[in-house]
Amino acid sequence: MKWIDIGVNLTNARFKTDWQNVVSNAADVGVEKLIITGTNLEESQMAMMMAKSDPTRLYSTAGCHPHDAKHFDKVQWDIFKQLLNDPQVVAVGECGLDFNRNFSTPEYQINAFTQQLELAVEIQKPVFLHEREAFDTQYQILKDFFPKLKGAVAHCFTGNQKELEAYLDLGLSIGITGWICDERRGQDLHDIVKLIPDNRLMIETDAPYLTPRTLTGKHKKGRNEPKFLPHIAETIAAARGQNMQHLSQVTYTNTCDFFQLKQ
Repeated sequence: MKWIDIGVNLTNARFKTDWQNVVSNAADVGVEKLIITGTNLEESQMAMMMAKSDPTRLYSTAGCHPHDAKHFDKVQWDIFKQLLNDPQVVAVGECGLDFNRNFSTPEYQINAFTQQLELAVEIQKPVFLHEREAFDTQYQILKDFFPKLKGAVAHCFTGNQKELEAYLDLGLSIGITGWICDERRGQDLHDIVKLIPDNRLMIETDAPYLTPRTLTGKHKKGRNEPKFLPHIAETIAAARGQNMQHLSQVTYTNTCDFFQLKQ
C-alpha cells in the first residue's frame, strides 16, 4: 500500500535537526509523498526549497495562514505568485479564516484570504484551506470564488455534518487527520467520515501537530510524524467500513489528481 500525506509542517522547529530522517521514515512505511505546508512567506520559501531537494517525493504549498494575515500585502502577493509558478509548489495556502484566537483581525483575514483566492484563480492551482470557528463567512467567500478555482481541499476538517455536506455540495475535497483518533473530541468526525465520497477524500497528519491519541509504542512526545499516517488510515478505513487497500488506492489517486503530482 502507498500513501500521500497532504499536510506536513516540515518547516516547524521540531523537525529542524532531522527532517530528512522524518521523510525517510515515512517512506519506510509506504508514505511515498509529502506535501509540505507553507503558512507564511518565510516558511513557504523554506518549504519550496525542501521540496526541490527531493522532487519526486516532496511538494509544497505557498500561502498566508490567517494568523499571519496582518502581514499580507502587495509585496507578499507578488512573491507568493513567483513561488506558485514553481512546479514543486502545488497549491495556494494554507489560507482561510480563523476566528478562534484572531491573531490577525477578521478584516485582515478576509482581505488576505480573498486576495489568495484571486491568486489561485489567476494561476489555476488548487487551494489548501484552513478554517476554525469561521465556517459561515468562509463558505460564503468560497461560494463566490469556487466556479473559477482549480479546486479546494478543506485541510484538517473537524466540522459537523451540516458543514461537511455544505462543503461537499460546493465541490470541495476533504482532508482528514488524526483528530479522528481522539475519542474526546473526534467522535463526531468518526461518525460522519463515511459520508465523504471516495473521490473527495484525502488524508494527512498535520505533523508535528495532532499526534493520534490511539498511537502506541515509542515516539517523540508531542511530535506527530508522517510515518503515523497509516495508523490514521486504519481508523478512517474502519469508520468508513472499507479495507486499507481500497483506502490507499482512492486517496493516493485523489491526491495525485488534485495536486497534479507525478505518479
